Amino acid sequence: MSAPTGSDDDAYWQRPDAEPEPFGAGRPEPAPEPTPTYQGPPRTPPPSPHWRPPMLQKPPPPRSMPGQDMDALEEDEGSARTVTYGIGLVAGAIALILMCLLCARVIF
Repeated sequence: MSAPTGSDDDAYWQRPDAEPEPFGAGRPEPAPEPTPTYQGPPRTPPPSPHWRPPMLQKPPPPRSMPGQDMDALEEDEGSARTVTYGIGLVAGAIALILMCLLCARVIF
């Protein structure tokens, strides 16, 4: 679409100055409805005074930890390591023997 010849290009796209009277112009306009306003969320009732468990005002002091014997701990860790390695060696030997038996049966 093009603008009519002989006029400014922007004038074609502007609204007309005089608007025609709307239908029923002689009738009174109804009052606009009031817009509702947001009142906020509803108020919550206050909690019961017994909603928390009773609190101790002063807890007892923490107990002292027993002393550690570092030499005994090292000895216990060493014996646990020996037992673990021993069980692993026995399980590996049993697995090796079973593999040899299964392979021998397949070959022969």
